[in-house]
This record gives sequence, structure tokens and C-alpha cells, in this order.
Amino acid sequence: MCTYAVFPAKMHYACVSCRVSFKRHPADHRGPGYRCPNCTGPLACAGHDFAAPRRTDRKGWSVVAAVLAAGLRYEGFEPCGCGREPEFRPRTRAQLRARRTVAARTGTPLAELLTRADPLTAD
Repeated sequence: MCTYAVFPAKMHYACVSCRVSFKRHPADHRGPGYRCPNCTGPLACAGHDFAAPRRTDRKGWSVVAAVLAAGLRYEGFEPCGCGREPEFRPRTRAQLRARRTVAARTGTPLAELLTRADPLTAD
């Protein structure tokens, strides 16, 4: 059964500076996009399957900021919702640091390495 086809799926939007996330319908945009209710800054679209770290977890939010800055989202399902294998995204600063090191050494774009479970092997 197609999960996203049956139920209207909300997307997660995150404000990294305030360390908060919200679920909104993608079609509800008024103007350029959603704004954070705390700081009135723009909310970044984090995808359907974003699991926000706790607000007090600064290290976790720094990893989220790096992933979103690379232009990636947290998507685990296929566009219709049938696929169940989540895409890899780093969760710790050690995982992020390893991928930045490999990117600097090999010249591979960081966004590509952030999607790999093992940064040293090509998928």
C-alpha cells in the first residue's frame, strides 16, 4: 500500500538556530516558505522522515545543520511511500568528521559522502 498516496503526508521543517522542528503540508506555503515562530527565520525542509534531536543536543543539531546545508533531506521512503529502507544520514559528529576528512582527501563532494554508510566505499 502506498503510504504517501493514501494519506496526505506532512513534511518536517526545521530551524537549526532555534533547534526546533515542525510538520507542515508542502502545499500550504504562503509566499517564499515557512517562517520559524521563534526567530522569524526561514525553516529548512528536512524531509518526510526527519527525527529531530533533543533541543539540548547541540552536537546533534550541528550534524543536522551540516546535512541540511549540503542540500540533503531525511527521506526513507520512496516518493509513493512503498519502499521501507531508510537512506543513511550521519547522526554523530564523528560520522560527519569522517566524511569531511574523506571529502578533503579524495575531492569527492561532501553531499555525496553524507549519503554513504561507509565513506571509504563507493556505492
